Amino acid sequence: MKFLIITGNPKSDGLCKLITEEIERGAKAGGAEVEVATCGTIARCRVCGDGWGTCRNSNVCEYGDDGFNHLQKKAQEADLLCFISPVYWGEVAEGLKSFMDKLRRCEFAASTIEGALKGKQVLLAAVPGGSGNALLTCLQQMERFCQHTGAVIFDYIGVNRWNQGYKKTAAYNAALLMAKGVKNGETVT
Repeated sequence: MKFLIITGNPKSDGLCKLITEEIERGAKAGGAEVEVATCGTIARCRVCGDGWGTCRNSNVCEYGDDGFNHLQKKAQEADLLCFISPVYWGEVAEGLKSFMDKLRRCEFAASTIEGALKGKQVLLAAVPGGSGNALLTCLQQMERFCQHTGAVIFDYIGVNRWNQGYKKTAAYNAALLMAKGVKNGETVT
């Protein structure tokens, strides 16, 4: 089983990196083949053409040579996904937001049929620093993306500096269970 962790974290250390490592560790312990991909270099959607460019007809971005098309393919091939981001200005990090905006457009038409993300289990994680504020608005932004693409949210993990001790365990366990094949809606004891 392929488990792809897509992070918007531009830093090589810190709490978001720590939680990413816990998710990776949990998924590996569950038997998944895990890859962590950073999308910090992906540029904003150019809203080309009449607002739908090649993304609507061919499900690829005409300007995806910034790493988007490669990461889109990885997301399509993965069995399980995790989106994790630090919280900046109450939203996901800019690189992850750009990736999600482009992917949403590329998968939009397909999501009503059999899009690559439709029915795919996804773990969402938001990690605010400092005040710990805006965790919910960041998770809501990721939730809307999942609704638009047909992805199924396995769980929401919100981690700040005060709850990191027990949320690290929750992140690990969520990834472990996903990798073992547990799906959204199944009771875990």
